[in-house]
Amino acid sequence: MRPRTLDEVIGQRHLLGPGTPLRRLVESEAPMSLFLWGPPGTGKTTLAYVVSNVTKRRFVEISAVSAGVKDVRAAIDNARRELGMTGRQTVLFVDEVHRFNKAQQDALLPAVENRWVTFIGATTENPFFSVISPLLSRSLLLTLESLSDDDVRAVLERAVSDPRGLGERATLAPQALDHLVRLAGGDARRSLTYLEAAALLADDITVEVVEKAVDKAAVRYDRQGDQHYDVISAFIKSMRGSDADAALHYLARMIEAGEDPRFIARRIVIFASEDVGMADPTCLQTAVAVAQAVQLIGLPEGQINLAQAVIHCAMAPKSNAVVKAIGAAVDDVRRGLIGQVPGHLRDAHYPGAAKLGHGDGYKYPHDFDHGLVRQEYAPEQVRERRYYEPTRHGAEAPVADRWTKIRDFLRGS
Repeated sequence: MRPRTLDEVIGQRHLLGPGTPLRRLVESEAPMSLFLWGPPGTGKTTLAYVVSNVTKRRFVEISAVSAGVKDVRAAIDNARRELGMTGRQTVLFVDEVHRFNKAQQDALLPAVENRWVTFIGATTENPFFSVISPLLSRSLLLTLESLSDDDVRAVLERAVSDPRGLGERATLAPQALDHLVRLAGGDARRSLTYLEAAALLADDITVEVVEKAVDKAAVRYDRQGDQHYDVISAFIKSMRGSDADAALHYLARMIEAGEDPRFIARRIVIFASEDVGMADPTCLQTAVAVAQAVQLIGLPEGQINLAQAVIHCAMAPKSNAVVKAIGAAVDDVRRGLIGQVPGHLRDAHYPGAAKLGHGDGYKYPHDFDHGLVRQEYAPEQVRERRYYEPTRHGAEAPVADRWTKIRDFLRGS
């Protein structure tokens, strides 16, 4: 089912439109050097095959998992010989190129510099960390995105109808199609593997057939429907209730159903400030770090990072003082309690500010004991308003003591 032309490629429209580097490579006779960076099953090898097929270039594939410098040099020598004798160019495709060490990557440089081959390297790792600078600087870097559910659905539907696939020798029930899409997790190759396994068991492919073929129960979960909102609601409320076990259950349920891990990570980041806040300020640090980790490595390994954040959030002392504070402040602003910024706090750096009295009388806190000085900070309309009311939970207890003393001092109590 591998596409034969760029128009048959599903997904990656940002790389395949008119005028894009990949289109120009196909339409041009000139050799180029490319790195294709993206998650598994998004079409890196496919794009290399298509470039070779459409341009009628000789295709040579090397796997960095098993090949060495000798194999690289032999492939380059053969490409030079073919170019010299017949004028036919070679596409040298190196899969998992990030697994090559520096010496192996150095062996590619002459071929890239002298345009003896059209070099295409595929990697699931960030090439800025895994590829040597001389090779990367001589190449175009194209980033592939995970396929959407609609993309995977289109891949499966084509495989069912296309003579190169099942050729309509089997039927795929809508619920089974939905289950295969969820199981694929944006990986087209995985979806086709599962479809093929199911088709070996029965011509009428149902959810039960897919479950048996893949040995994985269907999680009843609709990412656009009630179950999506019910599960994420239960997930948040379990962390808020400090039940780490229940929260982990709902996390596993979302992951197995194919929920976007970045969505889960975003909700954890929100929770860290909304429900934990100053009771454990490190919770937000963990949540943000996990969100970055999930973005960097994806699933399945990213589920470990998510689980760590969930356990941290669930076990942390809870406080909603932060969300209540900003909510009260925003509510006052929306009700018109704004007022003028006190003159001594206004910007005094631009020309003419001094004539307007901006900054006059401002007291620099660092010049005073404990870094505190009594002066007006809030507009008159909200001078007595109290927004942040810390709890006595966890690390917020000493914050509450300090804030009480500071507030009393600033307001002359």
